[in-house]
Amino acid sequence: MRPRSSFRLGSAVLLWAALAACALSTVASGQSVPKRRALVVWGGWEGHEPKKAVDIFVPWLQQQGFDVVLSNSLDSYRDEATMKGLALVVQSWTMGQMTPDQEKGLLNAIRGGTGLAGWHGGLSDAFRANPEYEFMVGGAFAAHPGGIVDYEVNLSRPDDPLTRGLTDFAMKSEQYYMLVDPNVEVLATTTFRGAAAKAAPWIEGAVMPVAWKKLYGKGRVFHTTLGHVAADFDVPQAREIVKRGLLWAARVEGAGDDPRPTNPYRAK
Repeated sequence: MRPRSSFRLGSAVLLWAALAACALSTVASGQSVPKRRALVVWGGWEGHEPKKAVDIFVPWLQQQGFDVVLSNSLDSYRDEATMKGLALVVQSWTMGQMTPDQEKGLLNAIRGGTGLAGWHGGLSDAFRANPEYEFMVGGAFAAHPGGIVDYEVNLSRPDDPLTRGLTDFAMKSEQYYMLVDPNVEVLATTTFRGAAAKAAPWIEGAVMPVAWKKLYGKGRVFHTTLGHVAADFDVPQAREIVKRGLLWAARVEGAGDDPRPTNPYRAK
């Protein structure tokens, strides 16, 4: 595995400094720029440390100029005033159940153009009884063979703004076997080897998406399967790809274009 020190921080900083400069140029010219609004919803199973995880990214979003509303209630999705005009929803909610009204509020917002972003403990391991929700996210958690294992994340779109300047990196956490929408654009993958493959020998060599982007209606959706616990984001690449995914989902200028699906079954 490549060491974590292989992360080319300098190029990443330059890239996002350029984005920040672009966002500030209008302010410098004297024009009034309304803040983007982000709703951050956390809760569910405490084992995934939902509040610790959002506390990593909320201050950073505020530094990027977002007006952040923090909520630990799914009823926020039912509140028309809260949901109106959002640029982004960040969800950190594990398992649980949504009422029909809560689900409708979230789905309608994303379908209408609000961005959605999150990580394993917040998106793909939530609301397993809601197939339309899973359709929106683009994937669902199935298993983590071997529990906490050493594995590598490989970037499959190194030229994409969400991964540019980053390198493959090592993780020590749960390695997730996913059920994935083939119409997403995969940004990073992992291959099941070692302890995970020993626990489930029939999956040895399986290549699994780790990060992707997709559309749901007019809304952009970013997800990474990293993020079993908040400490996973101590790995610089893991934290950086989430930050970029948040900006991309919110359609911040310069953060990247709409996804190009990497469907492996598509006719050539």
